[in-house]
Amino acid sequence: QVQLVESGGGLVQAGGSLRLSCAASGRTFSSYAMGWFRQAPGKEREFVGAISQNGGSTYYANSVKGRFTISRDNAKNTVYLQMNSLKPEDTAVYYCAAGRVPVGTPILYEYWGQGTQVTVSS
Repeated sequence: QVQLVESGGGLVQAGGSLRLSCAASGRTFSSYAMGWFRQAPGKEREFVGAISQNGGSTYYANSVKGRFTISRDNAKNTVYLQMNSLKPEDTAVYYCAAGRVPVGTPILYEYWGQGTQVTVSS
């Protein structure tokens, strides 16, 4: 069982930055690939990015590539999402998830956090 808690969301102006954190409970964090997803009102949950178990591989949606960076610290059981050059269309609830492979398919992730709101004003 893995419990995930996101933090770091908030209100930021367009062009600004935020760093989200996702803290995991349990001693098996390093055995999970981690993904970030987001969901805007009235839209389906969207893949943002993912990172492999040892952090050696990262994957990003085209919409955030070059602006967002995923990293993890297995000693701290935490995964991060650094978001730069934010745009109003990045406004959404952001979720972290734990799974066995770093892919963009939500159904393949076993555990989910409760989400944190990110709002980007124009």
